[in-house]
Amino acid sequence: MHRRTVSFPGSRSVAVVSAAVVSAVLAGCGGGDVSSTRTPVVVGGTVTIASAAETPSFHPYQQFGSALAPYAYDSLVSVAPDGRVVSGLAEKWRAGATTARFTLRRGVTCSDGTLLTASAVARSLSHASDPRNRLIGARAALPGVPFTVSADDATRTVSVRMASPYSFVVRTIGLLPVVCPAGLADPGALDRTTQGTGPYVLSRYTSGGPYVFTRRKGYAWGPGGATNAAAGQPRRIVVSVLPQESTAANLLLTGGVNIAAVTGPDRARLTGHGLATVEVPTVVGLTFFNERSGRPLSDPVLRRALVGALDREGLANVAIGGDGTPASHLTAADSVCHADLTTANLPSRSAVRALRAAGWTKDARGRLARQGRPLRLRLLSSADFGSTLPSVAELMAVTWQALGVDVDLVSESRNAVVQAMYGSGDFDVVVGSSPGPPLPAQLVPYFSGPPPSGGLNFAYVVNPAYDRFVARALRAPGTAGCADWNRAAAALLRSADALPVADGTSTVYGYRTTFAVAPGGRIVPTSIRLHR
Repeated sequence: MHRRTVSFPGSRSVAVVSAAVVSAVLAGCGGGDVSSTRTPVVVGGTVTIASAAETPSFHPYQQFGSALAPYAYDSLVSVAPDGRVVSGLAEKWRAGATTARFTLRRGVTCSDGTLLTASAVARSLSHASDPRNRLIGARAALPGVPFTVSADDATRTVSVRMASPYSFVVRTIGLLPVVCPAGLADPGALDRTTQGTGPYVLSRYTSGGPYVFTRRKGYAWGPGGATNAAAGQPRRIVVSVLPQESTAANLLLTGGVNIAAVTGPDRARLTGHGLATVEVPTVVGLTFFNERSGRPLSDPVLRRALVGALDREGLANVAIGGDGTPASHLTAADSVCHADLTTANLPSRSAVRALRAAGWTKDARGRLARQGRPLRLRLLSSADFGSTLPSVAELMAVTWQALGVDVDLVSESRNAVVQAMYGSGDFDVVVGSSPGPPLPAQLVPYFSGPPPSGGLNFAYVVNPAYDRFVARALRAPGTAGCADWNRAAAALLRSADALPVADGTSTVYGYRTTFAVAPGGRIVPTSIRLHR
């Protein structure tokens, strides 16, 4: 086994509190909590939030800018901590499987003072969905089904028509951040400025952080009609880049930061210090295999054998940093249609015995080989995704080495892993961590359809059974399609197209701060209150 650590300190991607690489833009069904403290609130003031990595772009439709988007941008609807869809820019809406209609609130203004019109919203949604713009963050959130958007400024309505049925129109298109006309006129400027209707405006950008957001005046169209003028709401939000969880934990204890997410063993020493807490369900160690033609793991027999050889309980213990539970699904426990699928569908140890029949045998040096070619895999992980993940990858590597596999174990920065996934394709296995998309439909572009640069299927997955069940599920409204969504996920597990390692949680802590967390782990900006 070859072990290397590769870092790119100048190009880290964003991971604010519990945001994830590709699901950061997502929000949907599921549960959430509100933190608590009893001290009086502060009028005005500054709240500092820890971010695990830098933000290379604040464009809300790009891959990394979406994580901070809720501070400066709004969507047509929002999802409350209890999973209900509530009003946002739209005061009312109705939707089916192929159409949706949103009626805007009166008096919504952009940060530059211009009135937001239905036509402006339609242009923003159309811009985000246009494949020619190659907006990865938007593609991750929007339906994989083409759609058109029209508007009527007189009635303040925005209408969406899908090219084919889609189960969750409101919870995808309705949740996309809306960019104001000034931003669409100069999209390049959105890397360092914000042009939205949200409660805050990006007022200072420094390479490497911190990033400062300043509260707007007159904001009254937040989730469920929330404003940003309630007692205790901070005048400024400062996002401070803290790559090490241990540093964030230290600063939580001393008041150096007000809000931070901690997923690893540092949580133990934060207990009993009066910090507000919210638990966010996650999938730890969500693992993908590169099935591109010519790569070793395009062979399903080999993939199934490698997954079947793993000690899932041992991996879960390492992933959690203690007594872990093997993951039950590709998505977190609070996601729509969640069920225990892995027990019955992941390959078992017996899959290893199929290697010989497929032509894989050990050579004279004990290496697993076929047709005289030893098997070598490049296994990527990043501590930026979670402090335990390099150890999870190492345990995988040790197990596969015992089978005779030569493993190139590489720990890289978050940005380097994303580049390998969507750019060079130079990986065989990648271990990540995520709250996971809250809607099963949002997994679809990662497990079907075109690969980069035409799509998000970076692992080049082709699974006809998955595609068949997805097509059936999409025709059913909302949760009525759950049985088929779970059949689709089971097909991926049986084929070893992906491996979720452990069901876990990320804890969002608040020092003299209270807040609500929407499903998927995103802090609701208008819920933040600073306390004495």
